[in-house]
Amino acid sequence: MIGIEKQAIDEIPCLVVGDVSKKNDALPTVLYFHGFTSAKEHNLPLAYLLAEKGYRVILPDSEYHGERAQEVSSIKVQVSFWDIVMKNVKELNTIKEDFEKRGLILNGRFGIAGTSMGGITTSAALACYSWIHTAAILMGSPKITTYAKTLVDSFRKMGDLPVTDEMITYLFEQLEQYDLSKQPEKLNQRALLLWHGENDPVVPFDHSYTFYEEAKKLYKNPEDIKFLKESNRGHKVSRYAILETVKWFEKHL
Repeated sequence: MIGIEKQAIDEIPCLVVGDVSKKNDALPTVLYFHGFTSAKEHNLPLAYLLAEKGYRVILPDSEYHGERAQEVSSIKVQVSFWDIVMKNVKELNTIKEDFEKRGLILNGRFGIAGTSMGGITTSAALACYSWIHTAAILMGSPKITTYAKTLVDSFRKMGDLPVTDEMITYLFEQLEQYDLSKQPEKLNQRALLLWHGENDPVVPFDHSYTFYEEAKKLYKNPEDIKFLKESNRGHKVSRYAILETVKWFEKHL
């Protein structure tokens, strides 16, 4: 039977999904990051499908989301977007170390994936951690600094940005280390799936596709990197994308 357990890992609210009869066993593990304005519970369908295949799935809430929501303005949350991404990356290591210390990860088989902001977090984490075994980026941008500049420009068009130019410059400098498109060699042949809808109005389709075109040149085995696109698809993950993500981890993790 597949069970869902609430856990607080270093005060990070998480759902842990897996076979209840193997609750204390080491299992291949996938951590899945939700998108902006979403929450951990929204990815339970995918987590269930992975758990059916024998994986333990961890669903954390990001800062300002789900159980971590705060009484702050939507503008505050929006301008905190990149801080949330960077905090996600740090908290990923915290969560992974916790499960590792408890002996719950089987032979280092730890993968990550995410939707939109979660996909962006996934690409950032790949630039930081060599221990990630397998990954899937669903409608996220691996071109982090490029996307950050796009968001800043759109904010400026809507009105005054509640941050200084110096703060923006500092942000761009911080993001360099997380930008996988500037250091694709850090993929180091790891299995990576990218999915994106061609009509995405939020995160540019071109960001992930052009990244894939460059990154695949570095792979000795072309089957270890895959790009799936869906025509007439906007900024919403399809059932097809969910099923393909499950297949990807089943094959590579």
